[in-house]
Amino acid sequence: MATSHGAITAVDNGVAAPAVLLIHGNSMCWQVFTGQFESPLSERYRMIAFDLPGHGASADARDPERSYSIPGYAELALEVLATLGVDEGAILGWSLGGHVGLEIMAHWSGLRGLMVVGTPPVAPDPDALAEAFLQTPLMAFAGQKEAAPHEAEAYARACCGAAVDRMPALLEAARRTDGRARHCMMNSVLAGQGADGRRVAETAAVLLAIVAGAEDPFVSRRFLLSLDYGCLWRGKVHFMEHCGHAPFLDRPSAFNALLGSFLSDILR
Repeated sequence: MATSHGAITAVDNGVAAPAVLLIHGNSMCWQVFTGQFESPLSERYRMIAFDLPGHGASADARDPERSYSIPGYAELALEVLATLGVDEGAILGWSLGGHVGLEIMAHWSGLRGLMVVGTPPVAPDPDALAEAFLQTPLMAFAGQKEAAPHEAEAYARACCGAAVDRMPALLEAARRTDGRARHCMMNSVLAGQGADGRRVAETAAVLLAIVAGAEDPFVSRRFLLSLDYGCLWRGKVHFMEHCGHAPFLDRPSAFNALLGSFLSDILR
């Protein structure tokens, strides 16, 4: 797909049904959502996903400073939806994709609901980031420009767990990602660019579902529970037991049941 940010690889199951946009995480690709595209949910909803610029099979960004940021990714997501003729729908965003979803929530009137997974709604501020994320050595990779293959593999395994061994595309994506995408994105966040995710979550007028693995190595459980959410789905944060950063990979059936309930509530 040709976009103003460069050539983008997108997938669309083409079902004549309410639309759901799925946005992947940092240094990953759309295939993380294979378990959703191959589930019965794909018969009930028009499921759309794409590789962010500099990720997966999409081209590197034409203008890295513009595209490699949360606002840039959100702008691209809305461009993709407009090109596909989608004027309303839901979003599932994982990790970085969840932050992109929160950015979209602040700007898209067609949003009917947002589910974020492994994403603490946080302000673009160094102190806030330190509170929202667990300070582990692998966190540095999220903004690292140069990365050795073994560093990319360690990050992929921390993000996706055992799924890396059965889905080679995930490891390939971590190694392929344009390092400028991580570097520019993190610099833009530290510079305060983009929406205040915490404020968005606490003032949301549409349903926001917060999902996290109980054993997520990156996200602070305490932080997720500390927010005064404005429109929290079912009034609680959903922690999935025996799951890490990507519950939809660790326990796809249980996750799809949760996602299906959320989509039934917001897309009638």
